[in-house]
Amino acid sequence: MIPKVILHIATSLDGRITNFPADLDLYYALAARWNPDAILFGSETVLAAVRDNPALEVPVEHEEMFRPPEGAPDPRPLLVIADSRGRVRCWDAIRKWPYMRDILALCSSATPQEHLRYLADRKIGSIIAGADRIDMRAALAELNRQHGINTVRVDSGGTLNSVLLQAGVVDEVSVLIHPVLAGGKPEPTMFDPVRAGFPDLQVPLIHSHTEVIGNGIIWAQYTVAKK
Repeated sequence: MIPKVILHIATSLDGRITNFPADLDLYYALAARWNPDAILFGSETVLAAVRDNPALEVPVEHEEMFRPPEGAPDPRPLLVIADSRGRVRCWDAIRKWPYMRDILALCSSATPQEHLRYLADRKIGSIIAGADRIDMRAALAELNRQHGINTVRVDSGGTLNSVLLQAGVVDEVSVLIHPVLAGGKPEPTMFDPVRAGFPDLQVPLIHSHTEVIGNGIIWAQYTVAKK
């Protein structure tokens, strides 16, 4: 079984996903409505976070909100990072985040063996799916089979989003369009099939809901038209 997959993205009016003050409180409040079992990051998103904050420190002022009640099953989502090339090396710091119950890496047969040993030495779970790159459909099926994951929210950029869309595993696309023209470089974007290796990829969507919320933010939701 393939889990339900939702792309949830904050953008400026001119399509930027960086270089503007996104309303993160609203972003995560809406994201919680899906009650995801797992959050999927791309390695590029994690590496960008490291570049912006080398210490990878996470504010702890709201940490109590994320601690599960003692004696109860941990309701926090699993954090999953797609990292076929084995570039993410800040797992120990990520483990300190209070927002998830555990961490896991998605890899492929092309992932360096040294990196797989690195993950095993640190007791970081992994799923190996695909040959030259991660087979996202197979990886998601294993997430469901091994970890009981039924709903995945994707918090990433255009490369991973495009890979998931090309694989036909995305169910919904949710976009928070902020009332700001951010300017700056056009990249990164929420959809980058050229960088993902699928230059001709186009994905038709079906509108399901639009709402103006917050300080003039447009929340647009779509389902992915199945082929």
